[in-house]
Amino acid sequence: MKLFRFLLLLLALAALGAFAWQWFATDDSQVIVSLHQNTYQTTVPYALLMLALALFALWILLWLIRLPFRLWHGHRHRQQRARLAGGLLALHEGRWLRAEKSLEHAASDPAMRLPARLGAARAARERGDRDAFDRHLAAASVDASDADVALARADDLLQRGRATEAVGALDAATGNGALPPRGLVLRAQALAASGRANDAYGMLGSLRAAQALSDSDYTAFESRLARQSLFEAPDANALSDRWDRLLAPLRAQPLVVAAYAERASALQLEDAAASAVESALASRWNEDLALLFGRLPFGRLTSNTPTSRLATAEGWQRAHSDSPALGITLGRLSLQQQQVSKAEGYLHRAIAQGGGSVAWEELGNVHAAQGDDARARQCYANALHAARGELAEELPGRGIKDRIFDESVIEERSELGVPRLPAG
Repeated sequence: MKLFRFLLLLLALAALGAFAWQWFATDDSQVIVSLHQNTYQTTVPYALLMLALALFALWILLWLIRLPFRLWHGHRHRQQRARLAGGLLALHEGRWLRAEKSLEHAASDPAMRLPARLGAARAARERGDRDAFDRHLAAASVDASDADVALARADDLLQRGRATEAVGALDAATGNGALPPRGLVLRAQALAASGRANDAYGMLGSLRAAQALSDSDYTAFESRLARQSLFEAPDANALSDRWDRLLAPLRAQPLVVAAYAERASALQLEDAAASAVESALASRWNEDLALLFGRLPFGRLTSNTPTSRLATAEGWQRAHSDSPALGITLGRLSLQQQQVSKAEGYLHRAIAQGGGSVAWEELGNVHAAQGDDARARQCYANALHAARGELAEELPGRGIKDRIFDESVIEERSELGVPRLPAG
């Protein structure tokens, strides 16, 4: 395509030259130049030709005069480019002082000043030189937009635990335009770190639109902000509003449900807390939520009394007979109902199935309620042993049949009557 355009240009110039020659060939006009009592006389075509040759010679002369400067500038530009590349590589390798020096030299080239200064500022920060960091950012601000410098300063403030100042630096930069994707991420992180997770949660739409995070990082960040936002709810109305605004997949996540339930309990929404945990367990079993179900305070509704809560937990036994968390919850709820022997049986099963220190501690509470101080002390000691990863001592009076019963689980069968393997 370029060759075709070049041929068209040559044809156009040839046609223009032929037209000009025909026009001047029939013209007897003359050009007379008088200089220092010398007179030069020629025709117009030859005068134009001489002028063109003179201009061409002048262009050649200027090109030759500028050639050394162009060669020197090109050599210097290649040097600065090599310094920039070497500085960025040293920055990647963690050679902070070498990176800072190379990038500072590269910053003398106007075309490389901004990335070089920002890289030098990062190197100075990593080696702990605050004065050099501020100096490089001040030099970069001459050529950079406010957002470019604000990103580096906010990142530094956030790493130093000054999240509120980081938010202020980024907000001041947004007066000249929207933040780039990295700025959106930093602002959301700074808001969360300064106790404003609900505001950060409101930025998730912008983060997704800007593709500022990978899918996995976005999902993890979304879940983290949802949990923190629920924990930070100042009152019951705010908590309910934030819970209702969460997407259904988030409200099914065990960690998010646990955050809501714990905050709801603290704000005296005991019934809502128990209902959320129960709904989550009905859709997908989770050991942590099963354990939390037994710790939640009771509410005013009949579905959230000690008796009804125990009945609900006992209804899960057949499907989850191998769950140590359910055994601990059943033991705790049974003890609250003064059903001491049932509580002891549930907790022995929980210990046999891996309930660990929590199960031993609850069993110690059962023996303490029975007035058996010796066994209670041994259970508490076993709780410490289990927490340290040490072997627990067997309680006296329990035979082989008891231990076999503790480790047994209810056999599950499919619709065709085929036994299913235990989960895990």
